[in-house]
Amino acid sequence: MSEASGKPQNTAAFYGQAVASFSVAIAATAIGIFKLHADAWVRAFLAIAVLYLVTSSFTLAKVIRDRQDAARTTYNPFEKL
Repeated sequence: MSEASGKPQNTAAFYGQAVASFSVAIAATAIGIFKLHADAWVRAFLAIAVLYLVTSSFTLAKVIRDRQDAARTTYNPFEKL
């Protein structure tokens, strides 16, 4: 009898959809900024703002995930006995 790990796993299709969605969103934003009829410094400012938003979103998602993992797993030395 095998034991389930208890940790939910994402399917490959879900992972692929998430990667594809992120790629399309970044590409659309980059194309929109590139095609914008504005000075170069305005487009550069928008590009830096988008990069900052993306990195801070990844950081926030990691912090939330880590906090949920810490709350879910508690140390129990007699768990397997």
